[in-house]
Amino acid sequence: MGAAAQQAAEENEEWAGVTPDAARRLVSAAVEAFAERGYHATTTRDIAGRAGMSPAALYIHYKTKEELLYRISGIGHEKALRIMGAAAEAPGSAPERLRDAVRTFARWHAEHHTTARVIQYELQALSPEHYAEIAGLRRQTDRLLRQIIQDGADSGAFHVGDVPGTTLAVLSLCVDVARWFSADGSRTPDEVGALYADLVLRMVGAPPLPATGKSG
Repeated sequence: MGAAAQQAAEENEEWAGVTPDAARRLVSAAVEAFAERGYHATTTRDIAGRAGMSPAALYIHYKTKEELLYRISGIGHEKALRIMGAAAEAPGSAPERLRDAVRTFARWHAEHHTTARVIQYELQALSPEHYAEIAGLRRQTDRLLRQIIQDGADSGAFHVGDVPGTTLAVLSLCVDVARWFSADGSRTPDEVGALYADLVLRMVGAPPLPATGKSG
């Protein structure tokens, strides 16, 4: 399977919970349009056209363009929270949990870079009510990662003077993958995840860990 086909398959899987099929096609089309043109430059006609539908058909499923962005943002941020929660609650040492959290989080931002660019960089276009809800999901993700780093600092496994600042730096590092990653580039999502996990462990002063075969 080529890079483009692989990405399309992954994006379809990402929206599998969106029903009916027409609503799912609109979400997928909106992600592509927002990533390519930006939220404000995209029209509902653009989205409907990409989905092979009329603008009138779009309004059957989504009342506004902002509602589409909210749906996309909610699904993406809930996935990010699940990734971080699984790592935070897993057995193992703080270094092992941090490695797995960063590996899977960075990998997701590479594998789903189109979606990730939209949910990370178009937040300000959400309505105040929707923004508050998404911001709450982001705070939960932050708290989970911060707890892993705090656990490592408390146990002496990490040498961190500023846990909140380090948490922000790690999240920013992973999120930025969506900005530069290309499916046609030289690194795979798995390789990006492994690299970033190693970099973050070095950042917190943890000793190297044995390589893992997990792919996230």
